[in-house]
Amino acid sequence: MIEKLIHTRKAHIGIIGMGYVGLPLAYEFSKKCHVTGFEVNPAKVKSLNKGISYIPDVPSEKLKPLVRSGQLSATTQFQKLAQMNVVIVCVPTPLRKTKDPDMSYINAAIKSLRPYLRKNQLIVLESTTYPGTTREVVLPKLEKPGFKVGKDFYLVFSPERVDPGNKKFGIHNTPKIVGGITRACTRLGKRLYEAVADQVIEVSSPEAAEMAKLLENTFRAVNIALVNEVTLMCDRLKLDVWEVIEAAASKPFGFMPFYPGPGIGGHCIPLDPQYLSWKLKSLNYYSRFIELAEEINSSMPDYVVRKVSEGLNAHRKAVKGARVLVLGVAYKKDISDVRESPALGIIAQLEQQGARVQYYDPYVKTVRLHNKTYTNILLTPSHVRRQDCVVIATNHTCFDMKTIVKNAVLVVDARNATKGIADKKIIKL
Repeated sequence: MIEKLIHTRKAHIGIIGMGYVGLPLAYEFSKKCHVTGFEVNPAKVKSLNKGISYIPDVPSEKLKPLVRSGQLSATTQFQKLAQMNVVIVCVPTPLRKTKDPDMSYINAAIKSLRPYLRKNQLIVLESTTYPGTTREVVLPKLEKPGFKVGKDFYLVFSPERVDPGNKKFGIHNTPKIVGGITRACTRLGKRLYEAVADQVIEVSSPEAAEMAKLLENTFRAVNIALVNEVTLMCDRLKLDVWEVIEAAASKPFGFMPFYPGPGIGGHCIPLDPQYLSWKLKSLNYYSRFIELAEEINSSMPDYVVRKVSEGLNAHRKAVKGARVLVLGVAYKKDISDVRESPALGIIAQLEQQGARVQYYDPYVKTVRLHNKTYTNILLTPSHVRRQDCVVIATNHTCFDMKTIVKNAVLVVDARNATKGIADKKIIKL
């Protein structure tokens, strides 16, 4: 029985998608069980089978022993799914340009799995998606006459909660949510994740688990939008938004501080609320908070560019022809992920206005933007001195802010990276 295999850690686990979610999960499970990663990208498979990680949260020196021992391997041969006791789907769920959910990756993963589905397998969807996906999209593709969920196979939704670059919280100490199609499905899902998570929380259905994930990131998106709008208000009122937030945060109850920035990026916060908004529109409900939050957060790169223009004007310089160095193009500190990064919007707008833009990001070697390739420059004090403006777009901890501020003529701080450095030439959001 599959429950016994899971309980005794003898289940062979297959994970479809070896990206920011799938690889850290495979790494944690392979400490307890045999894991096979399934990937369509041969380069990733080759790298993993050499014990070389391309995800910063999974160091190669820790990955290699698991690969050498045979606990973890990767393959492009999806027919091996038939050998798995558990299959976890960790594929991307982007938005289309129309802001409709792009289900092509989930559909492709389930299509690859279906021919090899057999009795007593547990299938888990971790990809973030709208409420109803597991039951309405995945289940009909797997269930067939004489092959029923909860009896012949088991289906669960358990949302990923990966926070790339977070040194404090990882898979083991972040509570895991599981919601199965049937009670037996939920029970098996809980048993599975107890191998890698300190706490596993059961909910009544896949829809509840799907909604919980969307609530988490919608909460963040709306509150980030609120503080970004407060930033715009404080700018009009000639107030320091950082001072205001710090004062408000002194209240020991009823307030949680959020901080302004150049916008939001990554694979979760800019996208996940739109899944919920799309679903609700199909039910004739308009989610005003989500739409307004997206509008405000998307406008922040415009605000940063305006602050650059104002700062250059104060130094009797125009944006056109100005040398501008953008520090950090990843969407958050100490990672290489540029998906939905607001820094890219800042670069694009500055280029459109005629600025000569370069970037420095120790985690990102090149960026392709509007048919132009930007290459990470070598950051030196002399290079900083040649710039007309430095824009801090990502607060990488490796940046030597004191040296940058000392050498730059003008600094526009979009990430509060220079907090505590007193210098009048710094323009803070």
